[in-house]
Amino acid sequence: MSDITNTNLGGQDESLHDSVPVTGMYKDWFLDYASYVILERAVPAIEDGLKPVQRRILHAMKEMDDGRFNKVANIIGQSMQYHPHGDASIGDAIVNLGQKDLLIETQGNWGDVRTGDRAAASRYIEARLSKFALEVVFNPQTTEWQLSYDGRKREPVTLPVKFPLLLAQGVEGIAVGLSTKILPHNFIELLEGSIEILKGNKTNILPDFNLGGLADFSEYNEGLRGGKVKVRAKIEEEDSKTLLIKEIPYGTTTDSLIDSILKANDKGKIKIKKVVDNTAKDVEIQVHLAAGVSPDVTIDALYAFTDCEVSISPNACVIVDEKPVFMSVNQILEYNTKQTKALLKRELEIRKAELMEKLLFSSLEKIFIENKIYRDIEECTTWEGVLEAIDKGLDPYKPDFYREITQEDLVRLTEIRIKRISKFDAFKADELMKRLQEELKEVNYNLKHLTEFAIKYFENLLNKYGKGRERKTEIRAFDTIQATVVAANNAKLYVNRTDGFVGYGLKKDEFVCDCSDLDDIIVIRKDGVCMVSKIQEKNFMGKDILYVGVFRKGDERMVYNLIYLDGTSGRAMVKRFQVLGVTRDKEYDLTKGTKGSKVLYLTANSNGEAEIVTVYLTQGAKARVKVFDFDFATIEIKGRGAGGNILTKYPIRKIQLKMEGASTLGGLDIYYDPVVGRLNTDQRGKLIGNFFGEDRILVCYKSGDYELTNFELTNRYEPSDVLFIEKFDPEKVISAVYYDGVGKNFIVKRFLIETTTMNKKFNFITDHRQSYLKLISTEKQPQVIATVLKGKTEEEVEYDLDMLVDVKGWKAIGNKLSTHPIKELKLIEPVLKKEEAKNEESESTSGNEDELEIGSTIDLSPKNEDDEQLGLF
Repeated sequence: MSDITNTNLGGQDESLHDSVPVTGMYKDWFLDYASYVILERAVPAIEDGLKPVQRRILHAMKEMDDGRFNKVANIIGQSMQYHPHGDASIGDAIVNLGQKDLLIETQGNWGDVRTGDRAAASRYIEARLSKFALEVVFNPQTTEWQLSYDGRKREPVTLPVKFPLLLAQGVEGIAVGLSTKILPHNFIELLEGSIEILKGNKTNILPDFNLGGLADFSEYNEGLRGGKVKVRAKIEEEDSKTLLIKEIPYGTTTDSLIDSILKANDKGKIKIKKVVDNTAKDVEIQVHLAAGVSPDVTIDALYAFTDCEVSISPNACVIVDEKPVFMSVNQILEYNTKQTKALLKRELEIRKAELMEKLLFSSLEKIFIENKIYRDIEECTTWEGVLEAIDKGLDPYKPDFYREITQEDLVRLTEIRIKRISKFDAFKADELMKRLQEELKEVNYNLKHLTEFAIKYFENLLNKYGKGRERKTEIRAFDTIQATVVAANNAKLYVNRTDGFVGYGLKKDEFVCDCSDLDDIIVIRKDGVCMVSKIQEKNFMGKDILYVGVFRKGDERMVYNLIYLDGTSGRAMVKRFQVLGVTRDKEYDLTKGTKGSKVLYLTANSNGEAEIVTVYLTQGAKARVKVFDFDFATIEIKGRGAGGNILTKYPIRKIQLKMEGASTLGGLDIYYDPVVGRLNTDQRGKLIGNFFGEDRILVCYKSGDYELTNFELTNRYEPSDVLFIEKFDPEKVISAVYYDGVGKNFIVKRFLIETTTMNKKFNFITDHRQSYLKLISTEKQPQVIATVLKGKTEEEVEYDLDMLVDVKGWKAIGNKLSTHPIKELKLIEPVLKKEEAKNEESESTSGNEDELEIGSTIDLSPKNEDDEQLGLF
């Protein structure tokens, strides 16, 4: 290698002092390449929000613009004069710009971002710049220019965009060691945000996607790194067996969404019969459910296991002063707003200079003609003499001009034609100068009040182009969906109690229950050890298994009743406990953990039931009573680590169930969270009531429907549709006021719920598209206050609804509330409720020092084992 290196191919000696090591070349070349990709391909400039290819396309289209559509193939050819890359990349960039429906008007098949269909070939589709683009993107006078890559033409460094284009379109790019992802924002909200910034107010903009859907921006973090946006499809329940997907998440297509649903079904995460894509003008995907599958649970499962919910991680990175900079979207909006203001100032200054020049020449022309200075040049024999004669004739008027008169001005006067001089109209000249002066005055005013001018500019854009660009993505707060709760039962749990194996692959052993492959399994063995493990095909969890089941973390309703023998003392201990949270595959002792301890009796009760058992002592026991009953309801529920209470100190022969017990936990307090439209037991939102097994919930919707549902936490209620929700009492009378679209007035009716069908909506107002439910109450004596229009005056009138109409069937139409038009209507809160609220408030603030704080507990457990004994046995 050394011989080859030192060989002089040209026959002359070469110095090796100028040679560069290969490693140095790699370093320099890599940095050059990385800089090129970042600055010239992947990351947009903050000034105009465009990548170089997009900027060059728009510049090429402006050069071609004659108001008519051009073939995209021609636009690509024109753009290649500025962009040193292939036609395919330019064509893709044009299609991408056209699909955003902002800068380019399209004609032909440009593909469909909803379905993922590609655009037709460039020779078949056409495009032209939109009116919006022509107004806000281009101005040669304020554009900074540079030579194109081959030096033949000039191209803009950045375009003078007077609009936050980067945030409106969004952008995504991957460079070398760097990436950017700025989500698109709403056109109207950006303009309104810019106006607020100019007024000195803070603003907080949120993304808006052209595909619509629902989005949770609680972790958006202003678009900076580390933020997250959750986007969901809009799913409606057509009936109990069919779901409709109406809008899909950003970044997905109908095809990719359907594929993800089919894959989840194949894996057993959800249970569906078929998926039908009816997408045409609007997105519509039908999901047909399998028999016996809950629509609400399936909706949650679609969000949990398919692309019906996607998480997007924004990363706002832009080029500022030829360097990549991470900025929040609000900072970008503020930058673009100030830039627009600066560009408007430059345009005004340019216009001011133009007007002053026009006024100057108009004045010169008038003086030149009216004072017949042109006659002074008739006797001049040289060009210099001509200019000197004109300059001398203007001398008396020079102090009135804003600048000195140059030779160029004099030359322009000599170019005035004889015909114009002969037909010169002084009145018209004065009118023209007056209009120019008025415009100059307006320009000067705008320069002095630049902020107001910029606000009017944004308002003008809003009025001209804002129609039809309203927000499409609905801002919502999402509830956290537990995958294990909504996963379909796609596996069966088996157990071999003797050998200690548990799993879904032991099909020859004892069947336990249906489960999901995402579930955790809890096992309690005869030695009093409890363990939780992830379900597997076959998992060893210890011999002599007494109980096995699906473990639900934090389930406060599941209570275990246990009697065990303490190996050290020989006593039989009894306890009731819950297992709320554990570490997987860790063994927990439910006994005192002493050698020889074992379980004598065990039940798992899903609703905290407490049974009565009969205890039989051995015949050799010294106890006087050898058979006695024990009620588990007599002891408290404690943690799994509690030692328990003494049942008896004598040996036990057997324990038998005597009577099934009722729950000792009482009813379940159910709350409704109006933000996410879900039920919960975490005290979020409004308390609906205390529920037992057969209790139901009454939901009334703004559409005039009512529905009875159970109180499963998986139920879904659309918050924007729900007007009223509470625990159902069949004895309560429903008082409702609705607007009748037929008669154009308010109707009051009172009725009892007579239907018993669950999860079916019944409409109880008139069937008209303009009819809607205004208010509803289950109070015994409901009152409303109405603002009634009597002629031109407004009058507030109180109505007792129970006095206006009798209780009739739910299909009855009802009576008119008033013969006069009603402007406003609201319920009057009952006085009793107000007093109760005040009393509760006073009680909460006037407590004494001896009372417990909220959330504190009292330890009523015995202090030692002797005190724990429940009887003399």
